[in-house]
Amino acid sequence: MAEAINVIDSDDHKKKGGVGEFVRETRAELDRTTFPSNDDVKRTTVIVIVSVIFFAVYLFLIDHMWVYLLEGLMWLVDKIVGV
Repeated sequence: MAEAINVIDSDDHKKKGGVGEFVRETRAELDRTTFPSNDDVKRTTVIVIVSVIFFAVYLFLIDHMWVYLLEGLMWLVDKIVGV
């Protein structure tokens, strides 16, 4: 990243590199990249699935609670108004 900033800041940034230079720099960057292990991916996937299910159930229950409360409020108002 710092190399890219240095290239942009310098006066040479108007000079374009070729495709070969791009491929070399890309491979060098990929060599510095680390990827998660299979166990890490499995653990985080389970965490995401459990979290999604939890929040889906939570929001479902909250939604039904609001519907129940609003229907009760509408029933009460109808009884008070006499409609």
